[in-house]
Amino acid sequence: MLPLERRSSFSLAAIFALRMLGLFLVMPVFALEAAKMPGGDDVVQVGLAMGMYGLTQGILQIPFGMASDRFGRKPVMVVGLLVFALGSMLAAWAPTLNWLVVGRAVQGAGAISAAVTALLADQTRDAVRTKAMAMVGASISLMFALSLVLSPWLNAGIGLDGLFFLTGLLALSGIAVVIWWVPPEPADTVPASRSGLLQVLRDRALVRLDVGAFVLHAVQFSMWMALPAMLVQAGLPKDEHWRMYLPAVLGSFFVMGSTLFPLERRGYFRAVFLASIALIGLVQLGLMYGAAHALPLSGLAILMFAFFCGFNVLEASQPSMASRLAPVAVRGAALGVYNTLQSLGFFVGGAIGGWLMRSVGAPGLFTVCALAMLGWLALAWGMPPSPSPAKAGLVG
Repeated sequence: MLPLERRSSFSLAAIFALRMLGLFLVMPVFALEAAKMPGGDDVVQVGLAMGMYGLTQGILQIPFGMASDRFGRKPVMVVGLLVFALGSMLAAWAPTLNWLVVGRAVQGAGAISAAVTALLADQTRDAVRTKAMAMVGASISLMFALSLVLSPWLNAGIGLDGLFFLTGLLALSGIAVVIWWVPPEPADTVPASRSGLLQVLRDRALVRLDVGAFVLHAVQFSMWMALPAMLVQAGLPKDEHWRMYLPAVLGSFFVMGSTLFPLERRGYFRAVFLASIALIGLVQLGLMYGAAHALPLSGLAILMFAFFCGFNVLEASQPSMASRLAPVAVRGAALGVYNTLQSLGFFVGGAIGGWLMRSVGAPGLFTVCALAMLGWLALAWGMPPSPSPAKAGLVG
């Protein structure tokens, strides 16, 4: 990477990290703490509160992405972080579960993911794009693992409302990163196209990636409606769940670095991509068996490691492919659609996950997740081979 590319990658990854740390700090304790609020006796309502963030994210990602094409990436990022901080403060104040749903909705209205990834694509060459996106994905996974260590301790000290207040402060600190650390936007940007959204929606390859983003994150959120209880049942107290997740996340980074980037350079990107989808599908089958037959901690640890190996590869490669396929003039719109489907996946994963847990239990939930991954694998099978950077003349 060139110095400007490194600065852009680190600073934009830091924005994602600050924002996602706040979200992830809430996730491990959300279902348990929300159940104590007035109205929290309905598991479906708790799932709705958990997933509402994803619904408003999904609705507003495209407008924010298109606005970043027209008005610039950094101004849109600042506005989005302010809205996110406001929603966090509202959630911290919420006296009932219904008000918590409102706060989560306002949080999600700060939909800056498309603007951030579009700016990262603007400031990096295709040859290092996947590596830059992987840095963002790694920051998200690291924040997830860190949240599992910090969340129980912070929740015991400041409660769920304090966690939401801390989330708001982290968002405000992200604004400082945008203003003083993120490099200036390129001066030679292509003017936004008014027909950009239609152009994006007609592109079959982009639509295939968008559907994949939806499935991946719906499955991810659904899993965590059942997985914490499985770990407790296997003998791991909830305050020690990080002992399971952290090694799995860190180990998966090593696997991603030693497989994705070298194989991408050699032209095997498609094979790695499809194998990662299949791997997560197999993990769902393993969790389905484990939910029905009380899998021991060692088995759950193997499944978690396998899940994060597949997840991190897909989290890095999909937005990189979307940014390559989209014309520069509509890159914000294209990544807006991508992040819309990703956010809707969060919402559906939380809402439908709660309903499945109540209706068919954990084995049924993981069965549905496995079928969803199988459907995605069938759709993704038609993707064309992706040329390696060297073959495409991108590495000199």
